[in-house]
Amino acid sequence: MAVVDVTDSDFEQIVLKSDKPVLVDYWADWCSPCKQISPIIEELAQEYGDKVTFVKLDTNENPITPANNHVMGLPTLQVYDRGELVKAFQGAKSKSALIKALEEYL
Repeated sequence: MAVVDVTDSDFEQIVLKSDKPVLVDYWADWCSPCKQISPIIEELAQEYGDKVTFVKLDTNENPITPANNHVMGLPTLQVYDRGELVKAFQGAKSKSALIKALEEYL
């Protein structure tokens, strides 16, 4: 599975109404750690996309959702399950750290 781009207008439908857990990657093109973590999230989507939906939201083009979800720095990763925020991380993380954070959903 590929990482899906979400926007302010479709965040609720894609993330909050998902039947599967969702990992949201809040990023921006000027954010170096965001660029470091992006390939890791792509790998995770390929490996675990059948169990978890992986999405990314460009905070430059979509400022409402990050503000509503208390995103204060980038990259921020949030895990939603059944429409509820269950985990949140700030800063670049290793692949193993992300797998560990998601293991209950894998």
